[in-house]
Amino acid sequence: MNVLRPTILSKVLLGAALGWGLVSNAHAALAPSRWATLEAIHQLENPANRTTPGSFGELGAYQFRESTWCMHTNIPFARALDRKISDQIAVIHYEWLKGRIAAAGLPATSYNIALAWNGGVDAVVRGRSPAVAHDYAERAANLAGAFSARAVASWR
Repeated sequence: MNVLRPTILSKVLLGAALGWGLVSNAHAALAPSRWATLEAIHQLENPANRTTPGSFGELGAYQFRESTWCMHTNIPFARALDRKISDQIAVIHYEWLKGRIAAAGLPATSYNIALAWNGGVDAVVRGRSPAVAHDYAERAANLAGAFSARAVASWR
C-alpha cells in the first residue's frame, strides 16, 4: 500500500463529509492532507528520484539525513533509496514533526511542517527559521494545496 495516495476508503469518507456538509470544498482544498504535504516535500527534495547522495549525504525521495532516518528506524540508511520504505519513514517523521509543532502550541499546517522539515523543528518552535527555510515552506504549502485541490476535484 502506498501511504501517500488517497485510498478508496479516504475518498469515500471525504466524499461523505463533503456531501453531509461537514467539510466545505474550500476548506478541503485549503487544508492539505499528510499525503499532499509529503508529495510536495518529495517534489521539492528529489522529484527525479536520484540515487546519488545530496551535498550533506541525504538519500531518497525525501532527502533524509542519516541522523533523521535513524531517529525513526533501525532499517539501514541505504534503504532510504527504496521508495516504499522511504514513504513509511516520511509518514513517521511527518507525524513526529506534527506532534512537536502542536505541543509547542503552533498550528501543524503544511507550511509549518515543511518549515520544520527543511530548517528543523526547534527553529520553528523558537521562531528562528532562516529565510531559505521559509521560502521552502511557502513552496511546499503551495504545492500541497494544489495537490489537495486536484485530489478533491478528482474524487467527485
